Amino acid sequence: MTVLMELAQLTNTADAISAIREFMDTGGQVLTVIGIVIFIMWLLIFERFVFVFYSYKSVKRHLIASWQDRHEQSSWYAQHIRLALISRGTTKLNRNLVLIQSLVVLCPLLGLLGTVTGMIEVFDVMAISGSGNARSMASGVSRATIPTMAGMVGSLSGVFTITWLRRHAKKESELLTDSLAVSH
Repeated sequence: MTVLMELAQLTNTADAISAIREFMDTGGQVLTVIGIVIFIMWLLIFERFVFVFYSYKSVKRHLIASWQDRHEQSSWYAQHIRLALISRGTTKLNRNLVLIQSLVVLCPLLGLLGTVTGMIEVFDVMAISGSGNARSMASGVSRATIPTMAGMVGSLSGVFTITWLRRHAKKESELLTDSLAVSH
């Protein structure tokens, strides 16, 4: 029984891979580039989530402990050390956010590139076979619309997460600033 279930899962996996490959072929080469950009974007987003939910707690504890271990916290020099600690925490929170934002912006632009290349294919088909070959024109139109859709979906998914990450980084930076208050 388990062998049949494993075989069914392999068949489903093979079907899924086949469907993805067919989809990628339908969208053309630009769709592959969009897929790579979205993969890199989400890899960076997951790295940020792991940092925010797991690693940042220890970073924050270390920064607060460094400040609280200082005996003197009110001099000009101590205040610059405090600002440096806050800056370190903020920098770690904001790492890769600009790159993620750039990839979010790049997705629809690549989708537009896919639209243009797909329409060029439609015009080539029309020039060669005339406007009567609807099947060939449909292939070019799908090459034009699928990358556009993929670019927009990738961009929208990234917009919501980058907005949350930026808001969370700002909130945590403010909390860190409050945690490193001068104690008298």
